[in-house]
Amino acid sequence: MKVVEHEKFKGVYWIDQGGKKVLATRNIVPGFRSYDETVRIIGGEEYRIWDPRRSKPAAAIMNGLRTFPIKPGTKILYLGIASGTTASHFSDIIGKEGLIYGVEVSQRVLRDLLPVSEARRNIVPILASARDVESYIDIVEEVDVVYTDVAQRDEAEILIRNADVFLKRGGYALIAVKASSIDVTAPPKKVYRMVQEKLMQNGYNPVQQVDLSPYDQKHAIILVKK
Repeated sequence: MKVVEHEKFKGVYWIDQGGKKVLATRNIVPGFRSYDETVRIIGGEEYRIWDPRRSKPAAAIMNGLRTFPIKPGTKILYLGIASGTTASHFSDIIGKEGLIYGVEVSQRVLRDLLPVSEARRNIVPILASARDVESYIDIVEEVDVVYTDVAQRDEAEILIRNADVFLKRGGYALIAVKASSIDVTAPPKKVYRMVQEKLMQNGYNPVQQVDLSPYDQKHAIILVKK
C-alpha cells in the first residue's frame, strides 16, 4: 500500500489500495476517531480515508475539481457543519495553524461535534442559525474560505450574507447545492445555473461547477471567488 500527496492539493493524499486510488487526509490526532472512518497506517503515519460518498468536497475532488482553496493554515467559516464528518478532514488539511468556525443550528447534532472539536483543537463550534449572522459576528474573524452545506431553499442567500461579512476579498466560497432543496420541480442543471447566477449578481465570480454524481445524485458543488 502506497501513499502520495495529491498532485495539486497540499494536505490531500492518494492511497493506492491494490490498484485503486482512494482519497485520504493525514490524521492530526493519531488514535482519535472523528467518526467511523477507515484508517490506514503507512510509514508510521495514520491516514484517514476520505470517502466521496460521505463528503461532498471529496466527491468534487474525485470528479475533477481544479481549485481546492483549503490548504494548511486556511481559516474557514463552515455553515452547516453538523457532526463534523467533512470538517474533520478539513481539520487535518489546515493543521494547527488553520481554524474552522463551524455554525450548526441543531443542538442535538452539535453535541456530536463537541468531542471532535475538543480533540482536534482547530474547530470552533457555534450553535446558531446561519441566517442570523449577527448572532456570531463577535466570534468569527475574517476567513479565507466560506463553505456552505445547509440544504435550504435560500442557501445562496445564506452564503452571500455570510461571505459579504466574513470572507476576505479574493477569498473563495464553496456551496454544496442539493437541487431538490431549492426547486423540486426544476432539472438539477437549471437549479445550479440559478444559484450560480445569483452569486454572480452579488459580486462572486464563478470558478467551477462540479456535478457530484454518482456519489451524490442531484448535487453539485459550485466554487466562486470574491
